[in-house]
Amino acid sequence: MYEGTIGTMIIAISILGYISNWINWRFLNYKINYFLFYFGAFIHETSHAIFCILTGAKISEYKVFVRQPRVVYSNPKIPIIGNLLISIAPMFGGLLFLFLVNKYFLANHFIMPDFTNWQLFFEDFIKLIKQIDVTKWQHLILIFLFLNIGATIGSSLQDLKNVWVLILILLFIPWALFTHLGLLALALILVNIIFQIILIIIISIVKLFWK
Repeated sequence: MYEGTIGTMIIAISILGYISNWINWRFLNYKINYFLFYFGAFIHETSHAIFCILTGAKISEYKVFVRQPRVVYSNPKIPIIGNLLISIAPMFGGLLFLFLVNKYFLANHFIMPDFTNWQLFFEDFIKLIKQIDVTKWQHLILIFLFLNIGATIGSSLQDLKNVWVLILILLFIPWALFTHLGLLALALILVNIIFQIILIIIISIVKLFWK
């Protein structure tokens, strides 16, 4: 079975994440959306910051509640791999946060499918979607987290620029665990995009009848 490589997973997550953000700012550019975005931005930038500390990079700027959240840091003490870990940190941070919320706050109310390889991705994705029930408060919390963390779980273009040479090398290196995490991240971004589209349709209908 084709599991994919580390490089392909990073690129796929980044592209899908960019599409999600584009939909967000193109069609859902409302003040309330800024508030929702800040939660995902906090997880995103804090993940960068934590991996900066773990790899020995000095943080000179950490801003979350601004129009363009960012973390500015020096080169990590761990060469090459350090920059890569910092760049893809939001994927680990986002997934870990969701795992902790689901396990300890929601008592494993939501069961994540296996997401072990590309061939079974859509089958697992359907299993994920079928669990969502908007009449249950636990699922409303997870939907809120999906909308925020799913939109910011990917690496930014600047993150990719910092390690593009290494990503080219990683295009040829498979890793089953990273494939599992990467497919799960892609599923969360897709869930986010689906809810974005639903919101766009609802808003369009309301505007049509409001006139």
